[in-house]
Amino acid sequence: MTHAKELVFVLTVMVAAGVALVQPAAMSAQQALTFGVMLVTLAIWATGVVPGYVGSAFLFTALILADLATPQEVFSSFSSSAIWHVVAGFVIGAAITHSGLGTRMGAIARPHLSKSYATLIAGLMLLGMGLGFVMPSSLGRAAVLVPIGMALADAFGLGKGSQGRTGVAVVIAIGTNMPSFAILPSNIPNIILSGVAEQSLGVQFGYANYLLLHYPVLGLLKSAAIVGLVLFFFPAQVRAVAAPKQKDAGAGRQQMALVAILLLTLGFWSTDQLHGINAAWIGLTASLVLMVPQLGFVPPSVFKSSVDFSMLLFVAGALTLGTIVSSSGLGDIIATEAFAMLPLQAGQDFVNFISLSLLGIGTAIFATVPGVPAVLTPLAPDLATATGFSLNAVLMTQVIGFSTVIFPYQVGPLIVAMGLAGESTRPLLKVTVALAAITVLVLVPLDFLWWKLLGVI
Repeated sequence: MTHAKELVFVLTVMVAAGVALVQPAAMSAQQALTFGVMLVTLAIWATGVVPGYVGSAFLFTALILADLATPQEVFSSFSSSAIWHVVAGFVIGAAITHSGLGTRMGAIARPHLSKSYATLIAGLMLLGMGLGFVMPSSLGRAAVLVPIGMALADAFGLGKGSQGRTGVAVVIAIGTNMPSFAILPSNIPNIILSGVAEQSLGVQFGYANYLLLHYPVLGLLKSAAIVGLVLFFFPAQVRAVAAPKQKDAGAGRQQMALVAILLLTLGFWSTDQLHGINAAWIGLTASLVLMVPQLGFVPPSVFKSSVDFSMLLFVAGALTLGTIVSSSGLGDIIATEAFAMLPLQAGQDFVNFISLSLLGIGTAIFATVPGVPAVLTPLAPDLATATGFSLNAVLMTQVIGFSTVIFPYQVGPLIVAMGLAGESTRPLLKVTVALAAITVLVLVPLDFLWWKLLGVI
């Protein structure tokens, strides 16, 4: 497997060099070189020949040394709210673990999830889905659920390095992220799509209509498929392990104080559309309180060991990639070229539906998931004309596209959740690739029938 990854990486580098030297007709010399750098970065992240943060460092260095982007553009990702979502996630997760709250909440959930490993995985998926309705941040959802899930893994004898523990981490990472693509305000790409569509095209999405259109297939059926894949790839058996001793009364009071802080944070997260405060800044405020040494939630030593800079660097690289693809014009070129190759024709509803879904899926590989709405929304009127679909239907196919993740690097919260769990991101690839195949072959056709039933197309 290692040699195969190295071979794929070398071949990709050769293709990247060829693109940069030959310069396709649709690209300028600078765009061709940028595309080559992008391909090498994607190859590093996809193959794992070196750690993901090395790929980010390569991306930053190559863009600056080759004068393909300014340092302000390259490092703009560090001022993104997404980065502070990551930091808040690490701090909140550390507080939950250090205080013992994760263990206590795991003990409460334990009787309901202890029947079998399948019950545990399905239960964690349901918890992740439920949080999607009340927390608008997938990173926030992961920060809350990962410590609980890891505590349950310990309680059921799923030790470090076991397939069962990896399965718990994977189902939480995916369960706190993918089902919420079908809930309008619950993921960043959804919000970007809504904002860009309203601002540039005057199209508004209703919460209930969006939920009805997407949740039955992309929420319920896809979540069932995720549970099945996790059980298939990471089989395990649970066994009872003696519960850890409860901490003293002081620790109990600290846990109650932490619950109060988390509930207040959750309340602000859940009502962000009323007060307008970005979820990242809410998380950062909570983190500030938790990091005060005198309060004891996250002492300095715990903070140093819990915040993973390599993970921050990786996420920053993924955000930068999306920014550069958009600002360089590569996103428009890639989408337009793909648009020209698609067999779009008015009256061919099924072919058009599949084609638009694949356009979104393919664009997400290069632009990353948050970049899809920015790249494809300007093309929506032309796509509507070519397919005979309504403008709203064309825009909604983007949701199918950016919710179908092939490589984990496309979605930062997946990587962060695995980091919070102390697990490698490589096992995620098994599930994301298999899930993408199931989505294209089974769920997208079912989605087409559902949309037909609703009269959307």
